[in-house]
Amino acid sequence: MRKLKMEELNRVSVEEFKEQEKLPIVLVLDNVRSLHNVGSTFRTADAFAVSKIYLCGITGTPPNKEINKTALGATESVDWEHTTQTADLAKRLKAEGYQIIAIEQADRSVSLADFKPTDNQKYALVFGNEVFGVEDDVMELADAVIEIPQFGTKHSLNISVAVGVVVWDFLSKLRS
Repeated sequence: MRKLKMEELNRVSVEEFKEQEKLPIVLVLDNVRSLHNVGSTFRTADAFAVSKIYLCGITGTPPNKEINKTALGATESVDWEHTTQTADLAKRLKAEGYQIIAIEQADRSVSLADFKPTDNQKYALVFGNEVFGVEDDVMELADAVIEIPQFGTKHSLNISVAVGVVVWDFLSKLRS
């Protein structure tokens, strides 16, 4: 067995990426403090062809040296937008036909393993602040809350890890 060479990976160009079909998913970062988490989210969004990232409130925006460290150029390929109020964005996305899904630990959350995304539905996946989680006013607007099952001593995952886990799960379920 051997590792593939870069030219064997058949990666698309930024222009080809912008034109290709995307997952019916947008990512909403609700007041995420860590610029490394923001950059990692861009890289994951590029890897799985997510439609767009919304950077809300205090979430850092490109161009930014710290974001670029982990994004590795994905800020150029993935569409993004900054907005000040996450709840206002959630209302707008609902009006555009998105189902708002908070990724959070809540009293009526559904395990990620049990959530079944459906074809022909657009999803806005909301990931919250590293300390405070998804804002309460956004939680009130959520159509569903998904919780990632965990079995260790910690009660949460790093946001960039949670983004990867949830997007991969949605991708695999939508393409199966």
